[in-house]
Amino acid sequence: MDPDALPTIDIDVEELSPDELKARIDAGEDVTILDARMESDFSEWHIDGENVEIANVPYFEFLDDEVPERVLEQVPEGEPLVVLCAKGGASEYVAAKLAENGRDVAHLADGMNGWARIYERVEVTRYDGPGKLYQYQRPSSGCLAYMLVSVGEAAVIDPLREFTDRYLADADELDADLRYAIDTHIHADHISGVRNLDAEGVTGVIPASAVPRGVTYADDVETAEDGQVFEVGAAEIETIHTPGHTSGMTSYLVGGSLLATGDGLFTESVARPDLEEGDDGAPDAAKQLYDTLQTKVLTQDEDVLVGGAHFSDAATPAEDGTYTAPIGELVETMAALTMDEDDFVDLVLVDMPPRPANYVDIIETNLGQHEATDEEAFELELGPNNCAASQDALTSD
Repeated sequence: MDPDALPTIDIDVEELSPDELKARIDAGEDVTILDARMESDFSEWHIDGENVEIANVPYFEFLDDEVPERVLEQVPEGEPLVVLCAKGGASEYVAAKLAENGRDVAHLADGMNGWARIYERVEVTRYDGPGKLYQYQRPSSGCLAYMLVSVGEAAVIDPLREFTDRYLADADELDADLRYAIDTHIHADHISGVRNLDAEGVTGVIPASAVPRGVTYADDVETAEDGQVFEVGAAEIETIHTPGHTSGMTSYLVGGSLLATGDGLFTESVARPDLEEGDDGAPDAAKQLYDTLQTKVLTQDEDVLVGGAHFSDAATPAEDGTYTAPIGELVETMAALTMDEDDFVDLVLVDMPPRPANYVDIIETNLGQHEATDEEAFELELGPNNCAASQDALTSD
């Protein structure tokens, strides 16, 4: 049966918004969730957290007039119970069936699709360059982006297509004209918003080193060369070519204070090297990544903050709530940054996680070789990013 066409049960069930659920989790409340999606969808990605208890019982288990006792026994006991599904239809039905069985229950409006539309802006308070710097966080996939605002101008780094209007609205709220939309590389986990923002009058920027991969729209945007500087109000954004994750991977030093490293370095891990040339090319890319980290990234001042384009469940936010950390701190805590090349390559290649869902289609879309509607783009990028190497053994004891 279609999960979006289940029968209506005449019982009132509380509807909880994704933002409300996120607020409860962030506040440290104990949250109990029943995920009614198929097991394969649940295994690929689901809501997690130290204070989250979650179980997966697919919606079709609740289709009998009387829910079998064996099914009820699989439902977590914590209350209030939050039921969710992909889009919100099946969860309302399952929640009603559980309410009939005496449970204190609510269902998540818009399901995991609604969860994927949560996008939070947090100020990077340790940024000490000109103006202010903000980090955007998408908890559903761990995607991060950055907005620099200085003297009435703004730039966004690694924007997502889904939130094109949000960047424009935020810049307006912050009394700034959004001048640049900049990508660090050709992303494999989400659809870039650079071209959409460029169409709105913002200057789109992609790394010049990414163009040889087959970018079809390079003549329509600006390309950033290694060492090029973009002025945003009183601040500067310096382009630094940092290959390894991809051949075109580029970092941007923002206001001399934060290095937006894209997928090259994260606060809890380093890049995976196999998304451009596959398994065969991964060893050479890993060697290139090692050289990049040692000669381009770790040579920055130890107080410069690292801000990647993603965070994982293994990441711990800083005191200001952002996923940023000083380079000196990462050198002390991440064993991968102090290894010799051979050990580094072995470590990075030994246990890479599954590649991002739909990554081939996403790459082709970001190259401009494939077109996708807004809804198709949103569907393509649902799920975890998986752009980092495995966190196992990357950190020091």
